Amino acid sequence: MDTLSLIIASALILIPIIISYKEQLGLGRDIVVSVVRAVIQLVIVGYVLDIIFGLENPIFTTILVLVMIINAAVHTKKRAGNIEHARWISFIAITVGAGITMTVLVLSGSIAFTPNEVIPVAGMVVSNAMVAIGLCYQNVNNAFHNKRIEIEVKLSLGADIKEASKDAIRESIKMGIVPTIDSAKTLGIVALPGMMTGLILAGTSPLMAIKFQIMVTFMILSATSISGMLATYLSYRSFFNHRKQLK
Repeated sequence: MDTLSLIIASALILIPIIISYKEQLGLGRDIVVSVVRAVIQLVIVGYVLDIIFGLENPIFTTILVLVMIINAAVHTKKRAGNIEHARWISFIAITVGAGITMTVLVLSGSIAFTPNEVIPVAGMVVSNAMVAIGLCYQNVNNAFHNKRIEIEVKLSLGADIKEASKDAIRESIKMGIVPTIDSAKTLGIVALPGMMTGLILAGTSPLMAIKFQIMVTFMILSATSISGMLATYLSYRSFFNHRKQLK
């Protein structure tokens, strides 16, 4: 794709702007800002990746993955609500989830520990873990609000905070993972995923592209499950005071 084609294709952005204006949604400014930010960020990342790919140094590769995790952890704070130390909880959860997943992929030979393979795959793992954690935070806040009386009754009957919170924790983890599961159910039927589409457009055999997409599906399910579960279990105590009472 040349620059002129990209400029012409950018006219598609006018469609959501026009819809926002016509329906008085008030999203025009947000759309423009998001597009400008996306372009600037992608250009910067493109130059950074070009340099790192040229260096082929595992240290720089690891540092860039760490930067991804830190940014993802900071971003989850927006959905944290009353959860204390949300950034640290998210950082730990994403690091463990992404770390286990990436380690399995590298040791199994599915990917090589090179910048051009590790960084794109890590980006998918970290971003999906971030979304799952955000959903878990949102749902754990709602669950503790909606189930407050139920939790207090269990506490009054002698249950510890973990036992009293079991239903809220289970529901929150489930809601964080379900979107990924639903997405996996429709692969190849409703949509051809981004990685598979990209490989096919690049000239890769569809069968080879499918193998990579299956790997991506497995790794995303793994990362979101581990990260969502950890984040929920590390965060639910924020809803109790030192006397083990709901705040």
